[in-house]
Amino acid sequence: MSETPLLGELRRLIAVDGPITIERYMALCLGHPVHGYYRTRDPLGEAGDFTTAPEISQIFGELLGLWTAEVWHGLGRPAPFRLVELGPGRGTLMADALRALRAAAPDCLAAADLHLVETSPTLRAAQARALANAAPTWHEAVDTLPDGPAIVLANEFFDALPVRQYQRTERGWCERRVGLAGDALAFGLSPEPTPEITADGAPGAILTLPAVALDLTRQLGRRLAREGGALAAIDYGDLYGGTADTLQAVARHRFADPLEAPGETDLTAQVDFAALARAAAGAGAVVHGPVTQADFLLALGLAQRAGRLVARANPVQGAAVRAGADRLIDRTTRGMGNLFKVMGLAGPGQPGLPGF
Repeated sequence: MSETPLLGELRRLIAVDGPITIERYMALCLGHPVHGYYRTRDPLGEAGDFTTAPEISQIFGELLGLWTAEVWHGLGRPAPFRLVELGPGRGTLMADALRALRAAAPDCLAAADLHLVETSPTLRAAQARALANAAPTWHEAVDTLPDGPAIVLANEFFDALPVRQYQRTERGWCERRVGLAGDALAFGLSPEPTPEITADGAPGAILTLPAVALDLTRQLGRRLAREGGALAAIDYGDLYGGTADTLQAVARHRFADPLEAPGETDLTAQVDFAALARAAAGAGAVVHGPVTQADFLLALGLAQRAGRLVARANPVQGAAVRAGADRLIDRTTRGMGNLFKVMGLAGPGQPGLPGF
């Protein structure tokens, strides 16, 4: 086990309080104010741990910019409206989206009041550079977003929110926890089952409950129902839920042990879109999709946009454009176009959302 700055704190915490939930472990590993993964680094790109769609192709952000414009027109062109991104990374997606708005929908751009929900000081600095001319306002959480119609973009955001996990035993569903085996971190189970969990499952099955994501989805759903607007959530996830251990760690573009280097690896859990859809609908929002990323981007015009870019590029640039676009809509078993899903939320009585 790698000796990371956070590991010593986890050992002391567990020694005093006993084993901690997966939810608390994820929250500390990703968001610890001093040693948290997202607090201390830029994790993106070839030099980082993973690459997201906006870093692969400019077309991704451009299409979401045009999606924003079409949704804004459907809302009746409110001015101002809150243009919000949750977890904006380096600001690449939003920079591409704003460039598309500047060219195709300058009236929408003029009405946009930009807000970014970001906790990482390192990534905030990158966003400030990328969006220097856009005057964004930063937020630690959605609670401080101003009222008014909002169009919200969330790419690879929900998968990084802490989850709770339960394992089926002969006693019932017992919550998974992180404890100590000597000096090493180890998974274990709470001694007593959680009676509220009544799902079906074979012995050993693991149930992942995205409690934080569900609370946030309800909050956003209530806001959209009250104020109007829309949300596009794009993430690695499952259409129908189920019982499986979807907790994973990534370091240097490879899968890693989630307990190996706390605070130094990215931790995620596959998004349960079915659960999020139920939460949003229960809060009064209208759910669109989910659909695969390939279907969503193709419906928005990815093939046409790629064709126009290739036509203006030299052969080397054109090949790069094609490769990036193809990667976004790759429908093979492990391809982004298949693994990633897109769910839309809107206020009641609004027109249908593009792409669904």
